Amino acid sequence: MDFPCFEPGSVWLVGAGPGAPGLISLLGYHALREADVVVHDALVSQKLIAMAAPRAEIVFAGKRGGKPSPQQADITIRLIDYARQGKRVLRLKGGDPFMFGRGGEEALALVAAGIPFRIVPGISSGLGGLAYAGIPVTHRDTNQAVLFLTGHDETGGVPQAVDWAAVAHAAPVIVMFMAVKHLPSIAEKLLAAGRDPADRLAIVSQVTLPEQRVVETTLGEARALADLPTPAIVVLGPVSAYRAVLDWYVPVLRENGIG
Repeated sequence: MDFPCFEPGSVWLVGAGPGAPGLISLLGYHALREADVVVHDALVSQKLIAMAAPRAEIVFAGKRGGKPSPQQADITIRLIDYARQGKRVLRLKGGDPFMFGRGGEEALALVAAGIPFRIVPGISSGLGGLAYAGIPVTHRDTNQAVLFLTGHDETGGVPQAVDWAAVAHAAPVIVMFMAVKHLPSIAEKLLAAGRDPADRLAIVSQVTLPEQRVVETTLGEARALADLPTPAIVVLGPVSAYRAVLDWYVPVLRENGIG
């Protein structure tokens, strides 16, 4: 298969997908086999990292809310330093680098440093993860629009820059990343803005993995939820009703370990 050359001294920002190692793209797998250094996030599967070339240096750069984590600036400096050493640097990020993955920030820093780079998109957990739960993010019978948002800002709090009054009515379906910690507060803001408390709400934890779990409730009841496993994707709107017939991810598939 004809893949682009992974040049020494360059950085590839690659989306690893939502969790199951089999969901990485062919180009992403090619990069994994060619890389001299793999700088990976906390949510990247260890089974996927094990597919790297034996010579590759593996560098953990995971960021998890509420836990000690590398600073974004330090991660970016390391990418630049490795590239300047003439190494093929793979920045392996969960989901898609440009969907709440800070890939844009890292790419801009690489441009400023004069480092060649390539973006390899990945399957976002807000799409692929919901698909594994039998939830289509769009359906002609329910919604022609969907809104994606993050559930926390750089401080770890509820995003202050989000216009919650506008968001509440912007689309029939809202998909929220990293929102479990602040879900009661987010629910309060949406309800205060007039969103229907009877709206369906689903939380999909550990998407695409054998440990995947789905909790279904309503927006009004979400204020009482606690101790939900993370990482998780939250989807608000009518589309979670399709799980009744589209919940295809069964234990037989989970046991094979590749998604």
